[in-house]
Amino acid sequence: MNTQQQSCVILGAGLAGLTAARFLTQRGLIVTVLDKGRGVGGRLASRSFDGGRFDHGAQYFSVKTPDFREFLKPFKTVGLVREWNVRPDNHPRYAVRGGMNGLAKALAETLDVRTGEKVIRLLPETSGGCTLLTEAGNRFFAENLILTLPVPQALALFEASEINLSEADRAALTALDYDPCWAVMATLTAPPNLPAPGGLSLENGPIAWLADNGQKGLSQKPAVTLHASAAFSREHLEADPQTVQQLLLDAVRDYVPAETVETVQTHRWRYSLAARRHPEPFLKLDLPFSAWIGGDAFGIGNVEGAFLSGKGMGSLKFVV
Repeated sequence: MNTQQQSCVILGAGLAGLTAARFLTQRGLIVTVLDKGRGVGGRLASRSFDGGRFDHGAQYFSVKTPDFREFLKPFKTVGLVREWNVRPDNHPRYAVRGGMNGLAKALAETLDVRTGEKVIRLLPETSGGCTLLTEAGNRFFAENLILTLPVPQALALFEASEINLSEADRAALTALDYDPCWAVMATLTAPPNLPAPGGLSLENGPIAWLADNGQKGLSQKPAVTLHASAAFSREHLEADPQTVQQLLLDAVRDYVPAETVETVQTHRWRYSLAARRHPEPFLKLDLPFSAWIGGDAFGIGNVEGAFLSGKGMGSLKFVV
């Protein structure tokens, strides 16, 4: 067991957490990012199997603010971020070469990120700050704490730590809500029947989104990603994955003939998209130690909102 002192500890290595860490580090703070997962990115998630490559979380993002546009310039210059205009309007959308989590990996390269570190308890210190205890038995001391994990997980952590939130903070956080999403990924023996540029939004059924990962420039082998609708995902949230994948593949037979399907995997996102968000990009918590919470459930939401939330928290004047 070891104890490490840091100026700031960030929970969650998604875009919001990594962005906050990058800006804080650039200002000279000592920052450690902790994440329970095996890798970085959160819902900027990509995986490979059976020769296929998939984005199974966020599929693309838009750029509407000058701050996000400026942030992406170097990634566009080197070809990591490129346009993928999958919506019938004049507003560009973007994808990431090699998979959406490539953006998170690029951000994490120069940061102190510890994956496989699930924080199970927060221990406020009488002298100020907070000690974080992880499932692996490690302890991290934080003079300042930033939480970017999904709000229900943050609330569960506070409860497990026997930390009482103020009435105002609890009301603000419990008002937020997320839609779940079942994702299905499949390798194919032939390309799917999707029109260019390979992304299709569907309405009034169990499927919300269907992507041809070949046309997207992501997979050399024919491969598709399906996202179920929020209504379907909520109704089947605890269903057997095999049942879910069959129902969803049956719903896209016009685009993905059954005889072409080879290997299939599923992923359940309990907290896929914030349906009710906090109006501000982050929230200062009224706790006996310095703590803030943000992420894509704050501000404008989605990928760009996660960046803006992280940038806002990365610009705070912390106690050092």
